[in-house]
Amino acid sequence: MTREHWDDVYRTRSAEQVSWFQPRPEPSLRALDRLGIAPSQSLVDVGGGASRLVDCLIERGFTDLCVLDIAAPALEATRRRLGPAAAGVRLEVADVTRWRPARRWELWHDRAVFHFLTDPADRAGYREALAAGLAAGGHAVLATFAPKGPERCSGLPVRRYDAAGLAAEFAGLLEPAGAWSETHTTPAGAPQAFTWCLFRRP
Repeated sequence: MTREHWDDVYRTRSAEQVSWFQPRPEPSLRALDRLGIAPSQSLVDVGGGASRLVDCLIERGFTDLCVLDIAAPALEATRRRLGPAAAGVRLEVADVTRWRPARRWELWHDRAVFHFLTDPADRAGYREALAAGLAAGGHAVLATFAPKGPERCSGLPVRRYDAAGLAAEFAGLLEPAGAWSETHTTPAGAPQAFTWCLFRRP
């Protein structure tokens, strides 16, 4: 999972053409509603790129937001789309497996980054980033391809998880707080099975 790969994805396709595009990120919004997250809380969207979750959170009144992505072109697309509102959002280019944030957030949101981490060292790096970036008592929302989901995405292999498998990856760091399945339909009309998990950091 290299920066060059993801930069190329967003330079050759619009945000609306990638398979993970959602006109409105309803599954993520429902996850936040399940947790009762208030607009006064801080949130980092890991791998948020050109996702429209940040737009919806601004509409809801959130003011402490960070969108992290390895691909600068994806974040630039978000900056252009948000216009003046982008000034109130931290848009940070970084590889989450090597990122060590200087602050902590109350909510960590990741829709479809973790399943790209097929190397154990990358997953360990991700956990270190989460440990550094999620406040005690905070919550994490993670979504990955489910066991019946795709084996590859964007030309890369992925790891698929059920709720128990994803919880095992974060054992000792996060406590499970809920899980469910969702089907995402790509812009091309293909169904993709996802596992969604909520966690709490003790």
